[in-house]
Amino acid sequence: MKWVHTHVEGTQSYTSLFYLPARAPFDLYDRDSRHGIKLYVRRVFIMDDAEQLMPLYLRFVRGLVDSDDLPLNVSREILQHNKLIDTIRAASVKKVLGLLEDMSKDDPQNYAVFWKQFGDVLKEGPGEDYANRERIAKLLRFASTNADGEEQTVSLDDYIGRMKEGQEKIYYLTADSPAAARNSPHLQIFRRKGIEVLLLSDRVDEWLVSHLNEFDGKPLASVARGELDLDKLADEQEKEAAKKTGDEYADVVKRMQESLGERVKEVRVSQRLTDSPSCVVADEHDMAAHLQRMLKQAGHEVPASRPILEINPAHALVTRLKDEKDDRRFADWSALLLDQALLSEGGQLEDPVAFVNRLNGLLQEMTAQSGG
Repeated sequence: MKWVHTHVEGTQSYTSLFYLPARAPFDLYDRDSRHGIKLYVRRVFIMDDAEQLMPLYLRFVRGLVDSDDLPLNVSREILQHNKLIDTIRAASVKKVLGLLEDMSKDDPQNYAVFWKQFGDVLKEGPGEDYANRERIAKLLRFASTNADGEEQTVSLDDYIGRMKEGQEKIYYLTADSPAAARNSPHLQIFRRKGIEVLLLSDRVDEWLVSHLNEFDGKPLASVARGELDLDKLADEQEKEAAKKTGDEYADVVKRMQESLGERVKEVRVSQRLTDSPSCVVADEHDMAAHLQRMLKQAGHEVPASRPILEINPAHALVTRLKDEKDDRRFADWSALLLDQALLSEGGQLEDPVAFVNRLNGLLQEMTAQSGG
């Protein structure tokens, strides 16, 4: 797809030639596979796949380095503790990143092709290469609520250029699939206010956002974790209405908390929802539900954490709950709202049979009441 050639003379003397392939190899996501950089010393081939010459997040790069300064009997063990190699590696990384930067600016169509092939691997960079984290972040592309479809075309610079007045954070959402991300109930208030949210559904994205905490002085914030703080984007009338609603539903929140018990960490009135009756969010310092599911699927032990249930007081189901006097029905409705919220997040219920029985029972009661 692209190539870059460098000849360096001075305190060191070496030549490098690097290629960006047009297609990803079948073993691209195997981090233990050998790299594609060949090492020569004074035009004598020394070794293939010299992993010390290129970091893992650039393992798709192919090419060679020919040094005039290394000894001919150099070994992999010597390469690991060689200052010349460290210098060549740092310069090589800058060359490759510079090539990608030029392509993203001058040839965006070709860069879009590159991103489809190798974008997931480049996302490993901010966690592995702190020195170049900002440069790598500028190269990243994401899907967002600003456009329909699953194409990852939005850069962080694009996002910042479209931020609302008073917006201080870069908002994102991680999910199991592009459809789950785009249809998440957490996006409802952001869509109403016209605030863009990055939609992250690749497996590497949780790793990425755990290491890329900010960009250009703007912190990255998950819309599905912690309390939502949009006060600077709300007028006084909205703030007053939210406080009044919170006071009105204080008793409902308390009853639901008692009814659901250990299934939830907290119940609170939502500032996120406009259409859905409920959603679950992770506490600020808890592991995201999406990451928990991925770790469990990989066979890892995941510490138990309870979700926070948020309810939408403007929804008819929650309004009905407020007027419900029967404790059994109140408990069934509360459990139903929690189970629905968990399912909408892509989670699995611990007792799906109980959910179905509860739902059928409530539907039968409603049918009997309407028939009467």
